[in-house]
Amino acid sequence: MSDLVSIIMPSYNTAKFIGDSIESVLNQTYTNWELIIVDDCSTDDTDKIVNNFKDSRIKYLKNKKNLGAALTRNKALREAGGTWIAFLDSDDIWLPKKLEHQLNFMKRNGYNLSFTDYEKIDEKSKPMNIYVSGPHKVNRSKIYKYDYIGQLTVMYNAKVFGTIQIKDIRKNNDYAILLKLFRRPNTYAYRLKENLARYRIRRASISHDKFIKKLKSHYDLFHICDGRSVITSVFYTCRNMFYGVLKKILYEKRG
Repeated sequence: MSDLVSIIMPSYNTAKFIGDSIESVLNQTYTNWELIIVDDCSTDDTDKIVNNFKDSRIKYLKNKKNLGAALTRNKALREAGGTWIAFLDSDDIWLPKKLEHQLNFMKRNGYNLSFTDYEKIDEKSKPMNIYVSGPHKVNRSKIYKYDYIGQLTVMYNAKVFGTIQIKDIRKNNDYAILLKLFRRPNTYAYRLKENLARYRIRRASISHDKFIKKLKSHYDLFHICDGRSVITSVFYTCRNMFYGVLKKILYEKRG
């Protein structure tokens, strides 16, 4: 179907939040979408919550065994049939005009990859008064310095990039997808300067890992997933930490 947007939503034990995430998709002003939820053997009430939604555009799949976030994303991406791919984790939220405005932005300008601004919320969906923007344009060099793009705001043209699949790494699999996209020559991601999403900060999330674990996960990203040498992976990891601090200074506004 022309301009069908496939929304990729991996889930694992997010029964507390996934209902709000699904509702934010159902509330989109752009209606030509399919929501592909792949559950990675949740042990909570995720099944019950998802099954409450009766909409033929929602496809709910379950892994037979726990595969981890990377392989779960891969499975959802293989199921996608849309011209456009978008991502929404099962604890994050979109604003109603997210798909409409972003797709119009891309088609109007002939862009194949884009992202938007967003803000952070806490576990109770309360605003944390942190607004995240980004560079006007991200190229291959910039994405290797740091992940300036919020995964919940990414949209790309699947006809141009094909079916993206990444290696099995436990963390940073969203970043790994971006690195894979930027392997295509002359790839640029363009920023739509509009706040269209809510990124949830959870106490148990990867975002709150200890510093050493963060270093290890970034090293694995570059070494295992991107196939870089040990020395190059160490260099990229250290550089990534520096630009992470710079990103907070330049592109995160409080208050």
